[in-house]
Amino acid sequence: MSSTPTVIFIDDSATMREVIKIAFRRENIDVVAYADAASALTNIEQSKPDVIITDVIMPDKDGYEVCQHIKQHPRLNTTPVILMSGVVNRAVAEKAFSVKADELIRKPFQPQDLITRVKHLLKTDAEPAPQPVANAAAALSSIFAAPANGGVRPRAVSPPTAPTAATVAVAAVQEAAPASVQPTNAVTPKPSTNAPNDVNRLKTEIARLEGLVKKLQSELAAEREYVRSLEEHFKTAQQS
Repeated sequence: MSSTPTVIFIDDSATMREVIKIAFRRENIDVVAYADAASALTNIEQSKPDVIITDVIMPDKDGYEVCQHIKQHPRLNTTPVILMSGVVNRAVAEKAFSVKADELIRKPFQPQDLITRVKHLLKTDAEPAPQPVANAAAALSSIFAAPANGGVRPRAVSPPTAPTAATVAVAAVQEAAPASVQPTNAVTPKPSTNAPNDVNRLKTEIARLEGLVKKLQSELAAEREYVRSLEEHFKTAQQS
């Protein structure tokens, strides 16, 4: 493993890709993000990333197919794969187990939860592979087991509503706060002399994302006004 680990992140949400890149940047972990599985797999086979994170539901290949491809690849089959799913139940866990996924995380999640899991996999990637579990029920238990060395147990219950772009971005800023405000059971990053610059960069990224949201809202309002005008013109034409 290189001095700076590389993580491949696959998700068709542009907001998620940006937030994850910002969150991992301060952890000295490089994130290469892709919007679809096809382009990701093309580049993955040309290099050997340290961890692969992929959403389950995607427009082309789904996350299960990506994981299965990695685990059957002669050169990449030892690469840890984390699956992300909006629904985590027995059927999803059994499918994740069948494609030999290393982790399963429920969406939405806090970026620090994902960072903790990735760090755990980076620490254990050189250790011998665990013995196969006897059945899918045991796999489900293994997937949700707490990481070693005092890691954080994955949350089993997701928030009632999905986060907006603004709230997800704010969560990324909160992850950049000093260690004194972090949860006591979270992995505390090493002090960095570049912390003020990192916070400023995060704020700049957030401002850019908020600008994109406002632009989209303006375009949507303009489109609605255009549709309304067309409807009025159509009614006038019918009456005449």
